[in-house]
Amino acid sequence: MRRRFGTAAVLLTAALALTACGGGGGGNPLDTTSAAPSGSATGGGGGGGKAVIGSFDFDESVLLGSIYAQALESKGVKVEEKPRIGSREVVYDQVKSGGLTIVPEYNGNLLAFVDLQNKASTTDDVNAALKEKLPAELEVLASSPAEDKDTLSITKDTQAKQSLNSMEDLAKVSKTMTVGGPPEFKKRWQARFKEVYGLEFKEWKPTGPTTADAIKDGSIQVGNVFSTDPKMTANNLVPLQDPKNIFPAQNVTPLVNKAAATDTIRTTLDAVSAKLTTQSLLDMMQKISVNKDEPATVAKEWLTSNGLA
Repeated sequence: MRRRFGTAAVLLTAALALTACGGGGGGNPLDTTSAAPSGSATGGGGGGGKAVIGSFDFDESVLLGSIYAQALESKGVKVEEKPRIGSREVVYDQVKSGGLTIVPEYNGNLLAFVDLQNKASTTDDVNAALKEKLPAELEVLASSPAEDKDTLSITKDTQAKQSLNSMEDLAKVSKTMTVGGPPEFKKRWQARFKEVYGLEFKEWKPTGPTTADAIKDGSIQVGNVFSTDPKMTANNLVPLQDPKNIFPAQNVTPLVNKAAATDTIRTTLDAVSAKLTTQSLLDMMQKISVNKDEPATVAKEWLTSNGLA
């Protein structure tokens, strides 16, 4: 939900972001529409070609961009990073035009951007649809197992007491529970939850960005928390399994300009994607959000520990 960029401020965002991109430098939601100045370029050896890597204006995207950049630098690619460019509307057009070579994307929201009516939900189906719908200039590389997606989450204590592991299990007790999420959560999901899983709740409470804390303090029993939110760990929460894929896949997936993506870029990013998991992304975001470590430092540590840099 958070990663479907709105278009309300696209023209202003585009003007700001294109200025940033042209200048040679350059939360966790993907709903951002503001642009930020680009960061300074980073250089690597020139043997593997060149790549300009952009990211959206939130920490997780900056982290992923830095992972891609440092992995490519270790393979001799000369890299320029342009972090925190802004919204999907702007970043997508920059990759399409060749102003950016690569951006870390989320396959489900990318598909919704290029084909809003498409109902694909599994990783394979989403990626197959992207291959059909993306313009000739663009391509997605291999998706990672890592996802940052909607979940219904509960405390580990609730899980143990009520033997809840999946949204199917939740249906047995949901009428006794209060559920929380963003203000639009009930409107978007009430009918679908009932249709797919038979979920009916005692109360729907708008909790917004405090959802994870509301689960922890007991003011709600289940809530819409994103899978790499650091408060998953901090608040001892567990996401319920979604075997019917009501929430579409949101695998971290490199979006590339096809003409600029060399064999070195492709093989290097495929190797990164093969190692990147939701848990490792959650652990890295914990370091950034809680410990206040720099994304580039966290990226380097992860790459080194996985033999990728």
